[in-house]
Amino acid sequence: MSEDASPDDDADPRRARSRTRLLDAAAHLLSTGGVEAVTIEAVTKASKVARTTLYRHFNSSSHLLAATFERLLPQVTPPLTSSLPLREQLIGLLTRQATLFAEAPLHLTTLAWVSLGPTSSNGDDAGHTQSLRTRVVDQYRQPFDAILQSPQARDELDDFDVELAMCQLVGPLAFARMTGLRTISRHQCENIVDDFLKAHRPIRSAGEPQP
Repeated sequence: MSEDASPDDDADPRRARSRTRLLDAAAHLLSTGGVEAVTIEAVTKASKVARTTLYRHFNSSSHLLAATFERLLPQVTPPLTSSLPLREQLIGLLTRQATLFAEAPLHLTTLAWVSLGPTSSNGDDAGHTQSLRTRVVDQYRQPFDAILQSPQARDELDDFDVELAMCQLVGPLAFARMTGLRTISRHQCENIVDDFLKAHRPIRSAGEPQP
């Protein structure tokens, strides 16, 4: 059950149906018109659900947006254990992220909206935004943690900050897509990974074997 759904939503089929209709309408408006299109008036009109019913599920437009974004996020799927070299694992992961940015514009919209924080001073809005931020961070952290904190990575690389490493690897993809400079190709993902690995390979003494 989503953190935004109450136990009553599952217990009462009518409440569950109205919530689904509201989120369906909000998701369609978000996909076709962006964040600005997801207003209380537009969602109630498109869903044919009364405003009073909407406020039983969502206490503000920011809460509704956070729930909509969370619903549209893909499920976190931890990567399978791989026997591939560290370089190939990172290139594969980064290439999948580049494809996600290229094919799912709403994913970038989610990142941009979360980075702005809640649009009001309502404490509940901050809580719902934080919940969404946690989901987004988890979506990125889990596959990177699995690779960058593996015994293989710890053996081949020096000490490094995993969060900073995520920023170094994913940051160029997000920036390139958000600014429209370019779409990052697999070859460019290889360059990004090679630069990262070069920066974090430990300096070995002459004659010491490379990993």
